[in-house]
Amino acid sequence: MTVDATQTPARRGRPGYDRDQVLTVAVQLFNDQGYDATSVADLAAKLGVTKSALYHHVDSKESILQTALHDALSSLEGTLDDAVREHDDAIGRLRQVVRGAVGVLARKLPQVTLLLRVRGNSEIERAALERRRAFDHRVTAIVRDAQSEGALADDIDAAVATRLIFGMVNSLTEWYRPGGPVTPDRLADDVLRIALDGLDRVPEGA
Repeated sequence: MTVDATQTPARRGRPGYDRDQVLTVAVQLFNDQGYDATSVADLAAKLGVTKSALYHHVDSKESILQTALHDALSSLEGTLDDAVREHDDAIGRLRQVVRGAVGVLARKLPQVTLLLRVRGNSEIERAALERRRAFDHRVTAIVRDAQSEGALADDIDAAVATRLIFGMVNSLTEWYRPGGPVTPDRLADDVLRIALDGLDRVPEGA
C-alpha cells in the first residue's frame, strides 16, 4: 500500500514553526520577562501553538536554555581559540578576542544577553557560569602576557583590566541593535580604541 504524500502533511509543519524559530522566540521571551518567570505555557501562547505541538521541537524549557547558552559560549570560546592560534604576540591575541567578542554579540545578541543574565539558579546555569569564568581566566592570562611584553601598562591588575574591557563589551547588550547605523566592525574599532588606546588626543608634533 502506498501513501500519497500530497495528502499527508509534513510532520515538521504541525506546529507551524521549525526548531530554530521556536528557539529564537523562546530566547527573546526569556529576555523580555525572565527565564524563571517564563513557563512552557507562556511560550506556547506566544507561538500560538499547543504545548504538545511545542514539544514536537523541544524537550523542555531547560533544553532551550542549555542550547542558547551553549551557542553563545561556544562562539566566544571559538574567538579565543582562533586568536591564540593566529597570533604569536599577546596584544594581537587580545585585540582579536575583543573584536571577536563584539562580533559574537552582534550576531547572537539574544543568546549573549541571556548568558549575561544567568545567576546560577540551576545546574545548567552553574555550568554556563563556570565556562564564563574559564573564558575570563584565559583572557586575563593574555592581558598579563601583554603587560609582560610591554604592550600594556602593568600598573593595573590584569584581572581588573579584563573585567573593565569586557564590562564595556557586555554593556553593548543594553543598547546596541543590529542593523543600526553602527556596523559591528566599526563598533569593535571603537571598543578597541577606548579600551586599549584611550581617548586622549595625541599632541601635534608628538
